[in-house]
Amino acid sequence: MKLWLFLRTTFMIALLTGLLMAMGYLLGGARWMTYMFWFAVIMSFLAFWYSDQLVIKMMKARIVSREEAPELYEIVEKLSKRAGLPMPKIAIIDDPTPNAFATGRNAKHALVTVTTGILELLDRDELEGVLGHELTHVKNHDILVGTIAGALAGAVVYIAYITKYLAFFKVIFGGLSLDRFIYALLIAITAPIAAIIIRSAISRRREFAADEGGARLSGKPWALASALLKLDEAVKKLQKEAEAKKKKPLGNPGLAHLFIVNHFEGDRVSQLFATHPPTKERIAHLREIAKDMGVEFPY
Repeated sequence: MKLWLFLRTTFMIALLTGLLMAMGYLLGGARWMTYMFWFAVIMSFLAFWYSDQLVIKMMKARIVSREEAPELYEIVEKLSKRAGLPMPKIAIIDDPTPNAFATGRNAKHALVTVTTGILELLDRDELEGVLGHELTHVKNHDILVGTIAGALAGAVVYIAYITKYLAFFKVIFGGLSLDRFIYALLIAITAPIAAIIIRSAISRRREFAADEGGARLSGKPWALASALLKLDEAVKKLQKEAEAKKKKPLGNPGLAHLFIVNHFEGDRVSQLFATHPPTKERIAHLREIAKDMGVEFPY
């Protein structure tokens, strides 16, 4: 199963790289296609080595010590030992939006981050389920895959935006044939959609696996289900308040797939573009896991 996930993820990242190369070819031929290939390699390299540092800066998180967050530290330490993982760094984001995520290039350089909102919202059992979920992402190497996929998908969207206007400019002032202009315009329109679908497909499949890992690590699948319900309700409430105040949610939408719940998705967002499975499906999955574990499930 892990080999299949790895092969499928590698294929999807290759598709994202291919989209970048296709846009380069349509605008500047083989030379620009090569440029785009190396651009994708560099983006992947930066995401590999500096993902935790970049995310900390983008999310305005701060690394905390055991003295600053003793209960949080104790939970992560206990679950890390159960998972056979080294103790990750822990960071907190001062934001009322309840959420959590993990990032880093591998288990030795992992970073688990929570918001002040999730610490206030969840009880200890629920928090254990959530942190078990994030540590499963670390164990399954999802943190690296998710960061690289997010970086490449973001690059595809941004370059497609530029490609559209460059194509118009080049066809008006010469240097681009009509047929190549049409191809460039088509790929500039469809590439961002394809990139988002690819990124979402990577994320959704891995969320189910992380939910199972979190349930088994904590030994409390019902607690993780309760946490997901609370998070879903709280995020929807905060989304409505943010819309009313015309205020942007926490963080960067390009990193939404890293969180345990996506606080950028509204009710009208198509499931095709959703980075996470519906909460109802995740809870149904946790119910099956509880049955397999022989644990009572009250939901």
